[in-house]
This record gives sequence, C-alpha cells and structure tokens, in this order.
Amino acid sequence: MLKFFYMIKPLIPRRIQIIMRQLCIKWKRPRYRDVWPIDHRACVSPPGWRGWPEEKRFALVLTHDVERVRGLSRCTELMEREKSLDLVSSFNFVAERYEVPSILREQLSAQGFEVGLHGLKHDGKLYQSYDIFCKRALRINHLLKEWNAVGFRSPSMHHNLSWLHRLDLSYDLSTFDTDPFEPQSNGVGTIFPFFVRAPSSERGFVEMPYTLPQDYTLFVLLRMNNISIWKTKLDWIVEKRGMALLNTHPDYMSFSKERRKPDEYTAEHYLDFLEYIKIRYNGMYWNVLPRQMAQFWRTLKACDPENPVSFERVEKPLISFSRDVG
Repeated sequence: MLKFFYMIKPLIPRRIQIIMRQLCIKWKRPRYRDVWPIDHRACVSPPGWRGWPEEKRFALVLTHDVERVRGLSRCTELMEREKSLDLVSSFNFVAERYEVPSILREQLSAQGFEVGLHGLKHDGKLYQSYDIFCKRALRINHLLKEWNAVGFRSPSMHHNLSWLHRLDLSYDLSTFDTDPFEPQSNGVGTIFPFFVRAPSSERGFVEMPYTLPQDYTLFVLLRMNNISIWKTKLDWIVEKRGMALLNTHPDYMSFSKERRKPDEYTAEHYLDFLEYIKIRYNGMYWNVLPRQMAQFWRTLKACDPENPVSFERVEKPLISFSRDVG
C-alpha cells in the first residue's frame, strides 16, 4: 500500500493529501488514545542508568527537517530565534530535492548548530527494495563525508534499522517512541536513546527516537491552536527523566502575519514552547546537539562494557519494506 501511495502521490494535489491524512487521523485517534501522545510503557530507563550530565532532570534535543525550498529560506531566522534563547538544534536537509547552499551549512555550523541529512529525494522509495537502498547509500555516504555530517533521518520517518548499517553514521533519528499517525507507525517504545549493533559486530550507531509529537501532526493535521499536548508530554518526560526530542519543520512555520497557507502554522507555537521550557524548567535541562548525545551514549557504553548503560539491539537483516525492527 505504501509503494502504491508513493507512486500516485505526485498526482494528488497537496490540499487533497492534507485532507486525506486529516480524515485518517480523525478515525485513528480514538483507537490509540491509550498510547498517544503518551505511551506509559516507554518510560523504563536503561539498565544501570545514572542520569544526565550535571544532574540535569532531562535531555533536550531540538531537530528540524527542511523538506522544500520554502523551509530552506527560513532556516537562518529560526536559528537566530533559538540562539537568542541560548538553545541549539540540528537542521536536516534533503540533498537532491533542492540545492543546499554550502554557505548556509557553514553558517549553521559556525553558530554552534548541526547539519544532518534527511535523505536524497524524499520520494518514499528509499526502502522499497534492498537494491535501491544500497545504491542510494553510496550517494548518502558521499554527502555525509562532504558535509562533515554524522547523522541521518529518513524521509517520512520510514525506517529499517538493520539496513542503516550500510551508512557511515554516528546516529539515526528515523524512529519515535509512539506515533500511530505515521505511515510506518511502529514505535520503538522508549524515551531514551539506544545503541543499534550490527550482527556479529561491535560496530553500530545510536538511535534517537523523537519523543514529542511533530509540529505537522499537531498544527496542520489536527489543527490545534495551542501547545497543550507538547506541554503535557514534556512534563511527563521530565517526570520520568527521559529525553525530550522534538522534530519540527521550517517549511510549515510561518514567521509572517500574512494569511497562512493550508499546510502552515504560526511559528509562535514553537517559540512559545521554547519559552515554556526556558521558564518552567530553567536550569533543569541538558540541551545538546544530536551528535553530542550520540557521543555521550557511546561513552556510557564504553565505560562499562559488562553493564552498558543503554538499550542495545542487534538487528537482523530484513528484506521487506513492510517489516521493521522497531
């Protein structure tokens, strides 16, 4: 079904795509009220867990997926808004869907932010077959090296963690603790990072699921006009001393007071949420870049190899797009 949908998707007007997903979520939401936005089973901490650095109550990881040129043009303003709040984040770009100026990547890095890769084309075909994935992996690895990037997030949150061992990654961001509204909706069931080890090997990468609902889901598909779900979920994560990882999209943030398009929401929602974090949890959070979180998790694992402080998964090779290791 996913393969068929992505075959015909270019023929479906954007407004119709949004309406289709809105209707789907309206139908699904009551069925999953016990696991979304909070799956209470996901709060189990890793064996031997001693907490975040500097005795912080929770980790805060901010990420942005830039899906089109419209989002590309908003990256600098978004970076400046976060910088004014003493926060850092990562920006993930779709390498072959639009031109990603090197000057923008350099600017982000110079200001203490991070650049990652959000696939090549965002066409839904990355995991359709192992041959397709392997061919694209060569290009992805080349771009990771060229951009000096160590992180990846698959378009549309599609994921097959066993195949990702073909990429030269320190970390991946293609999963979530719980999100029944995604096309590939199987969550990994944890609000902590975990290490994904390759079969018969000690090598692998750190997987970091997003643990706060995506902005597109809340403000475009569910048409919410407040940040109450973000607040509720964050408060729960803080209580459980987990990782609050948020994935937002500059494409859908409107910084203008002009009439917004159907797939846009006011950027004030996101900025208000950052203010909420700053005020309510001042001094309690550890805000780091994804690459720093990955390094921290690897360090914990290396410190005590007999009792690694991480969830660890050994992934078996898969041959089907519809099956997953999550």
